[in-house]
Formats: sequence, structure tokens, C-alpha cells
Amino acid sequence: MNIDGSEQTRLTNNSANDSEPCFSPDGNKIAFKSDHDGNREIYVMNIDGSEQTNLTNNPAADFAPNFSPDGTKIAFNSRRDENTEIYIMNADGSEQTRVTNNPAVDYGPCFSPDGTKITFISDRDRNRGYFEIYIMNADGSEQTRLTYNSNRVDSPCFSPDGSKIAFDSSGSIRVMNLDSSELENFIGLYSNDMPYYCLSPDWSKIAVVRGGEAEPGIGILIFTIDAYNLDGSDKASLTKNPASGSSPCFSP
Repeated sequence: MNIDGSEQTRLTNNSANDSEPCFSPDGNKIAFKSDHDGNREIYVMNIDGSEQTNLTNNPAADFAPNFSPDGTKIAFNSRRDENTEIYIMNADGSEQTRVTNNPAVDYGPCFSPDGTKITFISDRDRNRGYFEIYIMNADGSEQTRLTYNSNRVDSPCFSPDGSKIAFDSSGSIRVMNLDSSELENFIGLYSNDMPYYCLSPDWSKIAVVRGGEAEPGIGILIFTIDAYNLDGSDKASLTKNPASGSSPCFSP
């Protein structure tokens, strides 16, 4: 859809679940997760929905794709090695390489703007289900824990200059300076109970998934996508239909 919510256009049309869309840096492709072939795989398609191609072709679950800044690589999650680990492959699906190796859940890879680093969440140092934010080199080396939190953390992403990481902390979007010795010195940007968010590439806007309203007569919770400036101004509700919205992603 357009950024104002207009011209919402269906791109996939099959009996499967298609989700987690991610634009390529040039805006010409979209990577996404689909269970069209019986299990979760990473697909890519043109932005008009044509040429949908299975990239991972693996009997295990593959999901959470994220393009590198130059568009040549895709980081993703896979459960092919019993645990949820992070892999990297070429944008055509070749050379699928495991870059984390832990008896834990390593999830949600996101490239830094220069493509040299990847941030992600992991429960390797805490009880299962309690995640912290980590950073590593793009080849998997120097995996370093960044947060020491009692709150739930999720969805880390780099600022445009690579000096900060935004993340969801128990429903608040917060920012961490990577060069700060005070790793707990966070700045709250927006408070909400949304399960998903996405920052625009220039960090001027945020799209959030608002939830909790039950559809009258049905009792199903409906999630809607709203957009704001980072200071909370200029709120716009982008999805206004009786279906749920999820996983927003800005174009480059």
C-alpha cells in the first residue's frame, strides 16, 4: 500500500500463509515467509507479486528474512539443525550458511547499514523464552550480548548511521547507543502494547500493530496498522477493514 494506506494491493494468492515481507534495498523485490510447499520457506518475488520463487527449499522451517544493505545476501532463521539458528544465503538462495550455533533460540537477524554486523535476539544466557539483544559480525564471529534486562525484548534494528539499535521492550520502543558504556541508558520513543513495529529507513516514522479490539459478534481480536512520527504526532490509521494487519515493512 501507499504510506497513507491507500491502494492496498494483494500480491500473493494461494491457500498458504504468507507473512514477514521484507523489501530489497533497491525496492524491486520482496522476500517473505510462506508455507505454500507444506512447511515454512523463504520466498522472493517482484514487487508486483510476479515470479514467486522458493529460495530455501528445505524440509525444516525457514523464516524471518532480512536483506543485506547491498541486496546480495539474505539473513534468515532456520530450524533445520534442531534449534532456531541464524543463516545467511545469497539473494538467489545459494550458499546457505549457518552463522550461529547454540542450544538456544537465536532469532530476528537484522543487518547494520554497512552490512558488516548483524543484531538479533537470543535466550542462550537466560531461561528459555527470556531474550536479550546480541550483535555479531556478519560471518558469525564475535557474538556479543548487549542488553541485561528483566523486560521482554524483541525486534532489534539499526539506526541509519549504525550507531544505535532500536528494539521493543515490553511494549515500548527504545533506543540504545552502541558506543555507550551505559548499555541500560535507553530512550523511550513510544509506548504501546503492539506485538510488531517497523521504523522508516530514515527513522522519521514508525508503523505499529495495534491490537486488542474484538470484532463485534465474532469475539476475534483484530489488529490494525497505524503510523506516527517518532514524537507521536500525525497519527494515521492505515488499515481500516475487518481483518487483522501484521508485520509492516517500509519500502526503501
